[in-house]
Amino acid sequence: MFTTYILKSLKDQGYYFGHCAQMDARLQQHNDGRVKSTKGRRPFVLHYSEQFLTRAEAQSREMFFKTVEGRNWLKSNSII
Repeated sequence: MFTTYILKSLKDQGYYFGHCAQMDARLQQHNDGRVKSTKGRRPFVLHYSEQFLTRAEAQSREMFFKTVEGRNWLKSNSII
């Protein structure tokens, strides 16, 4: 299983979108400062996630969330 996730920074209240195979390990990497793009925004909490059977599906959903249409969908469903 693969996960598309949205993390929320407790420092700046912003969101980070990603996908991975092991959600617990990935969240720990973000919070340990081992992810360059999020190092300065720690700590993070898991805000939202969806499960997929393939990495391609998870990556596609992540890319959708990063579009204007995806952001609007997230807002209309009160996710962000």
